[in-house]
Amino acid sequence: MFEGITQWLLRVLRVPPQPEPPAGAPESVRIFHAGRNYFRLRITLWGLGQFVALVAIVFWFLALHFVQNERDRVLEQARATPAPVPATVTPTPEEPAFKPAEPADHTTNATPSAKHKKHRNDLRTPDDWRRAAVQTPDWVFHLLWAIKLVGIAIYLVQLPITYGIRKLDYEQRWYIVTDRSLRLRSGVWSLRELTMSFANLQQITVAQGPLQRLLGLADVKVQSAGGGTGHGHYQHGRESLHTGHFQDVEHAEEIRDLITERLRKFRETGLGDPDEKQHHITPPPVPTTGDSATLAAAKELLTEAKALREALG
Repeated sequence: MFEGITQWLLRVLRVPPQPEPPAGAPESVRIFHAGRNYFRLRITLWGLGQFVALVAIVFWFLALHFVQNERDRVLEQARATPAPVPATVTPTPEEPAFKPAEPADHTTNATPSAKHKKHRNDLRTPDDWRRAAVQTPDWVFHLLWAIKLVGIAIYLVQLPITYGIRKLDYEQRWYIVTDRSLRLRSGVWSLRELTMSFANLQQITVAQGPLQRLLGLADVKVQSAGGGTGHGHYQHGRESLHTGHFQDVEHAEEIRDLITERLRKFRETGLGDPDEKQHHITPPPVPTTGDSATLAAAKELLTEAKALREALG
């Protein structure tokens, strides 16, 4: 299933399945990829993110279900309870119609009735959400349920797609080394391919962070002429043209030693472009003593012109 999804993504994103080897002898081609632990780490982080999203979906689903049930219960209880009939209060001789004002509480600067009213308001505060739910019309709950169902559908659809993208990101990390050059390719959404000739390579370094050390991974950084000081900072994209990274590979020392050895042989043998033709310029003949000076100069000039024409042709 996932293999079909990755192939479909490659066609949609127009990503070539693999890069062409760079210049060099076909028998010298060595291909490297990112380490398997790199893929396991990416999938673990992806799984944690999906789990958190699932927990959030379940939480809001249960919260909406609970609020709607409480709303329906309060409305049903209100319909079942008869409305109270207001009663008229008549004063009695024993109880006057008007009571004197209650003495103020000098300790709290509030009357007892004010304190009781504040206490009742505090007790009603936890039920504010119930009153808000009762006042919410039905169409709002229908809209919230529709949004929730759309969110669940999007979550289920994105699961195989995001997994396939991470799998492609791992599989599309190609590091190819020949006896004359190297080619690095990475990325799915934004494809990046860098080709570097051994004629320009200046520095090869291996870097390994704490997490990479734990997973048995490392980075190999290859820098060519014009790459600056090599502190790893991109200066308006210029350093990326002179710096290549073998990211999260398992055998970083082997890659470093391979490039170093081939670079040494490249410089010792003086390898160049095999398509270039070697042109040898024939030195002009030395004029004989019997020729005049003008004739000798003309012959020498003619010989040099022929040699130059052969070199340029």
